[in-house]
Amino acid sequence: MVNRFPVQDRFADGAQYIGGQLRAGTSGRTHAVVDPATGETVYTYELASTADVDAAVAAARDAFPGWAATTPGERSDAMHRFAAVLAEQADDFAYVESLQCGKPIKLSTEFDVPGSVDNTAFFAGAARHLEGKSAGEYSGDHTSYVRREPIGVVGSIAPWNYPLQMAAWKVLPAIAAGNTVVLKPAEITPLTSIMFAQAAKEAGIPDGVVNIVTGAGKDVGEHLVGHPDVVMTSFTGSTAVGKRVAEIATSTVKRLHLELGGKAPFVVFDDADLEAAVHGAVAGSLINTGQDCTAATRAYVQRPLYDAFVAGVAELMDGVRLGDPFDPSTDLGPLISHAQRDRVAGFVERARAYARVVAGGEAPGGDLAKGAYYRPTLVADAPQDSEIVQAEIFGPVLVVLPFDSDDEGIALANDTPYGLAASAWTRDVFRANRATREIKAGCVWVNDHIPIISEMPHGGYKASGFGKDMSAYSFEEYTQVKHVMYDNTAVARKDWHRTIFGDR
Repeated sequence: MVNRFPVQDRFADGAQYIGGQLRAGTSGRTHAVVDPATGETVYTYELASTADVDAAVAAARDAFPGWAATTPGERSDAMHRFAAVLAEQADDFAYVESLQCGKPIKLSTEFDVPGSVDNTAFFAGAARHLEGKSAGEYSGDHTSYVRREPIGVVGSIAPWNYPLQMAAWKVLPAIAAGNTVVLKPAEITPLTSIMFAQAAKEAGIPDGVVNIVTGAGKDVGEHLVGHPDVVMTSFTGSTAVGKRVAEIATSTVKRLHLELGGKAPFVVFDDADLEAAVHGAVAGSLINTGQDCTAATRAYVQRPLYDAFVAGVAELMDGVRLGDPFDPSTDLGPLISHAQRDRVAGFVERARAYARVVAGGEAPGGDLAKGAYYRPTLVADAPQDSEIVQAEIFGPVLVVLPFDSDDEGIALANDTPYGLAASAWTRDVFRANRATREIKAGCVWVNDHIPIISEMPHGGYKASGFGKDMSAYSFEEYTQVKHVMYDNTAVARKDWHRTIFGDR
């Protein structure tokens, strides 16, 4: 794929998208979007200020009554057009996503972009299905029914690892339910989020329904979360930052949705298909260079398969091709930045004191040295309570540990603060059923790891947060449930009144 998207020209007016227009930020500070594969600056823009947040929230507030009043069918039609616009611009989205993130173009082309188009098409249909409990006479003297109503302006904050997909996950269920949105993407990867909002306008979604403010989390993000006109906050990011978001949101009694960190276990029982497990572990740990909160990070392998699993994963990792993200043959791109690469390397270097680094464990030299690359890394025999087993690394690092009994394997899988995703590898249906029941995670795969679909919910247990992205379940996050109750008796003095005054 050749560079045919004029980034600096396309966003010449700035990286804030407010009320249907691009504009420059007013903070007085600039920020550079850097290609992590080369270290070169691809776009420089002015960061948002709190005044820009206020303007975006005002635009969303002004647009809310009109958008909320549209019928589900009208919103559905607009979102079907939105999906079509995204599909038409798929090549541009894939190129820009790879440029700002360092993703291999085959990942952007085959996963990020089509997944976002599919999400949009799904919510176009889901907009017509805001379901509630059936109307009925539950008290005998009254008819009750449930309404699902939009709640207002949603302030969302998205991370840098999947900028396009996270924009979709935040925006789509909210606007399908009739809300308006102010989204703050990560300041290092804002470009496809802005393009996503522009595509919404091209599809005929009114100005102000989708707004983007690009600025630093400490000031712009916190101001958005605490804004009095924002009625809900949806945040995806680290657990540490999520705690701060929760503090601000709860102080203003906002609805809160958090999708936080993960440390996904990959549990291989002794009857598993070893080849499938080896391939699944490499794919599941290296997707997006390991910068995925559901990535396989802790492989627990029952002892009879342990040595063969370690050898098989190491061999397969050694064959993974690092290279230019725009080369279709590249398997693994750089990490998002040199700082993130050094953070990942620090985990591995400290682990050498207590574990074996079986594969990788270094940054490549040669032509790749200028980028934020790190080789696929396998670490074996680390203690369960060690840093590399317990902490979220967010890089291409898999730790593998042995276990003996099924009880031990499941206990180890649950032995971290996180609970976002997990997988179990076995040919035994009873083992699989037990694992899916007892592993505490929002998603448990059996004999696979990573695939997601628009129809099914995504969200975690424990320190991985609460609430669901994707699926019809997400409407529970973005709608207000209202009970409406009609008296059917036309009697002035009701029997229950005697509990307050008078006699029967």
